[in-house]
Amino acid sequence: MKKSIIAAALLALSTAGASAHATFENKEVVQNTTVKMVLRVPHGCEGEATNVVRIQIPEGIIAVKPMPKAGWKLETVKGAYANTYENHGTKVTEGVKEIIWSGGELLDEHYDEFVFRGRFTDKLEADKVLYIPAVQECATKAERWIEIPAEGQDPDSLAMPAPGVKIIKGGKPAH
Repeated sequence: MKKSIIAAALLALSTAGASAHATFENKEVVQNTTVKMVLRVPHGCEGEATNVVRIQIPEGIIAVKPMPKAGWKLETVKGAYANTYENHGTKVTEGVKEIIWSGGELLDEHYDEFVFRGRFTDKLEADKVLYIPAVQECATKAERWIEIPAEGQDPDSLAMPAPGVKIIKGGKPAH
């Protein structure tokens, strides 16, 4: 009985630690599919409310559309892609590179979600984790979830790991 209580307490502590990072609801995405991505922001910045959330869109994700959020201003930063992609029969060479929600207030004791959708192209390497950096800005501090592990490095060893999703081979190219 005592062992099960201790095991449950350890599990609760390990789960609480894992949820302290910004993460995506999705754990895996399939190449050549359009996916709704939900970034979970678990807290503010050491007691301060989050007022800005930024997501950097990596090369290989195209046709990005963020979801507006009540009480927040929504902006996108567009730029050139390193590659040319095809999206519904059209060649695409530029698109959304960053999404910014600002002017809101996510109190430190609350959690919230920030949503976008995009097509994960077949130029993303299958069976690898794609890291999607995110930053929370508060009045005087920031939580920068931008660390990307080196090859073979455990992402849990990083203080501020970028949220990631595993890329799964499959999906047919969009016409």
